[in-house]
Amino acid sequence: MENKPNLFASSNGRILLLDGSMGTMLQKRGMKPGTIPELLNITNPTLVQSVHRDYARAGSDIVYANTFGANPDKLKDTGYSLEEVIGAAINNVRAAAPDCLCALDIGPLGQLLEPLGTLSFEDAYDKFAAIVRAGKAADLIVIETMADLYETKAALLAAKENSDLPVLVSMTFQEDGRTFTGTTPEIFARTMTGLGADCLGINCSAGPDTLVPLLKEVLANTHLPVAAKPNAGLPDPRDGSYSLSDTQFVQDLLPALKAGVTVAGGCCGTTPETIKTLKAAVTDLQPDRIPCEPKSVVCSALQSVTADHVCPIGERLNPTGKKRFQQALKDRDFAWLISQALEQVE
Repeated sequence: MENKPNLFASSNGRILLLDGSMGTMLQKRGMKPGTIPELLNITNPTLVQSVHRDYARAGSDIVYANTFGANPDKLKDTGYSLEEVIGAAINNVRAAAPDCLCALDIGPLGQLLEPLGTLSFEDAYDKFAAIVRAGKAADLIVIETMADLYETKAALLAAKENSDLPVLVSMTFQEDGRTFTGTTPEIFARTMTGLGADCLGINCSAGPDTLVPLLKEVLANTHLPVAAKPNAGLPDPRDGSYSLSDTQFVQDLLPALKAGVTVAGGCCGTTPETIKTLKAAVTDLQPDRIPCEPKSVVCSALQSVTADHVCPIGERLNPTGKKRFQQALKDRDFAWLISQALEQVE
């Protein structure tokens, strides 16, 4: 099979520009509280197109369709189908930003997966697959603002198995450097690279300065292009305004771009003026990325282990065919099981 060039890989060293926030702009332009933003694709396409058009004029190469929350559950009782809403969203990008690539924007489903919640992995996969199939007319897929590695896996697998579009996968991290469910940038990068993502990123979170070390960790753990789409700082609880000016936002983001991030845009609080300022700042920027060190890493959602030598794997705790082990499990005799594990380590 012929290898396709990576859409996100810059051939001339130029930073690929994403757009900024859709929600911020819709609110600025009169969206009423309680409105489902994705329905505006049908009920007020002129408003949605005005946002896309302004981001295209500001210099965005990729414009996100207004589909972040368009999922089967959210649209269930709206009177509109998933296909109608997503189809209208993609058409709005095509009409307002014809020279830009259109991204099918996929956010979290709004439910926790088992065992933290009640949604099964299979059901999550099916919901994401329906979104992907409805958005097949887009140029690429962006899976963003994810906090649960398990849900992110379901979304990426659904995207890769139900389309041939390139996929950018982006998670959001807290101040402690982990996602809400405890995943680190290294685990995210190693896992999503192994599952076939085309670009990895960090979006939302706090301001760009707090993302720089996290983005550098992603860069160190993948050979893929890396994207940054941070918030414009933190919102003021009194009026909702964000703390960073466009100039400060770009200034804080530049260290990540110089370190090798080659795809950039803005999330909450950013506007077309932010993207215009960013474009002016990166015109002559040449990222200097250190190549990712090749190594084998085994990851769970919370921990990673580098397999840099032969690692014997013991089978003593396998209960298959072992009546004593089976009985210990039934009796919840964990002390005995632990003793057997310690003996094997010795």
